[in-house]
Amino acid sequence: MDHGEVRVVVRKFDGSPHWHHTMLRLGEDDFGVWLGAPIGTVYGKGEEAEVYTTQERRVMLFPRDTWWTALFQEVPARLDVYCDVTTPPEWTSTGEVITVDLDLDVCRTRVDGSVYVDDEDEFALHQARYGYPPHGVSRAESTAEWLSAALRDGTEPFGAGYRHWLAQVR
Repeated sequence: MDHGEVRVVVRKFDGSPHWHHTMLRLGEDDFGVWLGAPIGTVYGKGEEAEVYTTQERRVMLFPRDTWWTALFQEVPARLDVYCDVTTPPEWTSTGEVITVDLDLDVCRTRVDGSVYVDDEDEFALHQARYGYPPHGVSRAESTAEWLSAALRDGTEPFGAGYRHWLAQVR
């Protein structure tokens, strides 16, 4: 198992910085590359280095050639799964991965397993502001639909499989 550090960089469509933080590489499987973050991981946003510190262990999945990433969180997080609709992850090196956030988020709540799409208003606004190309808009919308169904029915990796990776985070 390679536990090297990986810098996660999320940008907006215009290239401006969005979220950024460091995680540990846990490994790979058929779904993609898994990274872990222990309690106390610091997240930065935009130009700010420290805006949020995690209260729970997390793992993040970067699938190959797909338009989403997935974050799996332990208690006390309200959401057990938070998926970002993004451009496919770009690995600039083994120590850095970059995605472009396309605004739509698909979330599953811990308390009752309900699934919802978040930030549809931001997605509509940014289509005009950033000039999202039509194929990007349709890809983002179809990805959000697929994620919603997969989170509702527990299709892996959204069933219990992620717990194997979460158990490795210390």
